Amino acid sequence: MALSRWDPFGLVWPRHWPEHWRRWFDLEAEREKWLRVEELEEDNTLVVRVEIPDIDPDKDVEVQVTDGMLHISAKREERTEHKGKSSYRSEFSYGEFSRNIPLPSGIDKEEVRAQYKDGILEVRIPWPKVEIEKPSTTKVPISRG
Repeated sequence: MALSRWDPFGLVWPRHWPEHWRRWFDLEAEREKWLRVEELEEDNTLVVRVEIPDIDPDKDVEVQVTDGMLHISAKREERTEHKGKSSYRSEFSYGEFSRNIPLPSGIDKEEVRAQYKDGILEVRIPWPKVEIEKPSTTKVPISRG
């Protein structure tokens, strides 16, 4: 019995298609290119959490704030080897990933902090919210006649 790849759309990828064409239509591979991001607000801080397991944040991750955007880019290289008595198996995978997240106005980019722990990159952006004054209402009397 031959094993075949599960295809959610019932399409059979022709073997004669170039690899880059097959990847173009492969939605699962497309999802893996994006960094998974969670954005939330804590007090007056915008918190962005990014799932990037098994990397060295000192050399594989870059966080920048430019023109009202938070730019996070990462690269990953993974290699495994298995040596047995009569066999040898080696696998590798690598890729570059990036996300741009629009930031609210009024942030101080010098106060942005990032921390990596347990496969999660957390970027904390202080965001001093400006209270918008509610417009005052003045009732205008209507005279008769």
